[in-house]
Amino acid sequence: MSYNTSAVGSGSRNTTRTFEFGRTHVVRPKGKHQATIVWLHGLGDKGSSWSQLLETLPLPNIKWICPTAPTRPVAIFGGFPCTAWFDVGDISEDTPDDLEGLEASATHVANLLSTEPADIKLGVGGFSMGAATALYSATCHVLGQYGNGNLYPINLTAVVGLSGWLPCSRTLRSRIERSDEAARRAASLPILLCHGSGDDVVAHKHGEKSAQALSSAGFRNLTFRSYNGLGHYTIPEEMDEVCNWLTTRLGLDGSWS
Repeated sequence: MSYNTSAVGSGSRNTTRTFEFGRTHVVRPKGKHQATIVWLHGLGDKGSSWSQLLETLPLPNIKWICPTAPTRPVAIFGGFPCTAWFDVGDISEDTPDDLEGLEASATHVANLLSTEPADIKLGVGGFSMGAATALYSATCHVLGQYGNGNLYPINLTAVVGLSGWLPCSRTLRSRIERSDEAARRAASLPILLCHGSGDDVVAHKHGEKSAQALSSAGFRNLTFRSYNGLGHYTIPEEMDEVCNWLTTRLGLDGSWS
């Protein structure tokens, strides 16, 4: 699937970029379908690697959709192309955000969820850069629109971020404070963030600062979990936390029929 986006360049003319998303892998629910979650992989990965893990979780009522990011030059790798939801040069609060890439990926996530049945609860989650994209989608839901002003069409009911960070954190609080509806959505949206203290790719402090930024912006239903010594990967204890949290927040009944 491709996505076209127009952006104003440094001159007066518009430039259009096309993002070609890779293959999407779907894990069907083994029981009664109650929720659908789009799960986003990390930098350089693909959807299939996470679909294989998610299929093993004791969550029979969840349908998982695992897309693959576009292959594109990435600044942090010196312009070397790999799968990435957006471009990134450095992971810090001072680095400019690739709004064009974030918008395209958030739109792709929304499109994947848009055809789900009306009675199904919808969520988004991810690892590393996928977690960052999931959190950006969460802010679009809360604000009711993408950064370009277009309507955000999905009602998210759960957001999970593992070993990630929050893009566009500097302006989030002021944008939410301008709207009572945005403040209400922020206060009610359940978010789970998990991060390892030994992460040498996305430092623990970035996950912690992201949680603090979300809390100060009005996200009151937020849980932040630290894992002592955990690096930039996931472990069974962390996935158990995700399973328990999703079961509670989504009200899953665990039925198989």
